[in-house]
Amino acid sequence: MSTASPRNGLIITADDFGLHSAVNEAVELAHREGVLTSASLMVGAAAAADAVARASRLPNLRVGLHLVLADGAAVLPRDRIPALVDATGRFGDHMARQGVRFFFIPSVRRQLEAEIRAQFQAYAATGLALDHVDSHKHFHLHPTVLSLILRVGRDFGLRAVRLPAEAGAPPLMRPWSWLLARRLDGAGIFHNDTAVGIRHSGRMNEQAMLEALRRLPAGVTEIYLHPATVSGRSIAESMPDYRHADELAALLSERVRSAVERLGLPLGGFTDLIVRDA
Repeated sequence: MSTASPRNGLIITADDFGLHSAVNEAVELAHREGVLTSASLMVGAAAAADAVARASRLPNLRVGLHLVLADGAAVLPRDRIPALVDATGRFGDHMARQGVRFFFIPSVRRQLEAEIRAQFQAYAATGLALDHVDSHKHFHLHPTVLSLILRVGRDFGLRAVRLPAEAGAPPLMRPWSWLLARRLDGAGIFHNDTAVGIRHSGRMNEQAMLEALRRLPAGVTEIYLHPATVSGRSIAESMPDYRHADELAALLSERVRSAVERLGLPLGGFTDLIVRDA
């Protein structure tokens, strides 16, 4: 059996589920009253338990694992992964430097695998079905991170991974996105064909959503956003310019809802759109 894409489909995802109670509130509101179909959960974040409780009340919300390996809290204690985190147990944001260490230093790679496994285990303990996996700041574009996700994910029923491939995204991302797609296809892991949200990260307002929907290509597209009921540093120090509340408003917009309905596409999470060839 090989995994294949349907000709068309649309996934609308909220990232950073669990980061803050204002994010969780927005996810629930946008799913109940707006067009949100999916969310990606940060299992080690401060409001993760609240996010899980909300998701448990939303049987049609598809939830996946948002792996955090940069700019966020680890799941394992520092003494298990001292090469990865600072004294407070948080990952830094020097992704290029860390990426080199992941690739070249076996001891660092072993710690990375342990943390990835711990995040999968923490997700499994929620009792939520695993719709997909993606990563904070798209760190799964790194070949070593992807290899570990695929290796560990087999033990947890991994079926789908986000492909962060968007027209107009930074040129540096393109070869890594191409390689990611090739490796996912080779592993039989479902992925979207196109992503929307990279170029306007933190600024996916109503206008950006309507433009994205107007220009939607053929295939499976994931539009991802960062909604919350408040914005900027209220959510995280690393997001001073993010307009979270504007992104929530876009998800609740009647104009956006009408545009989605006019498309007539299959909607849902990743696993809702998986079809299989005999």
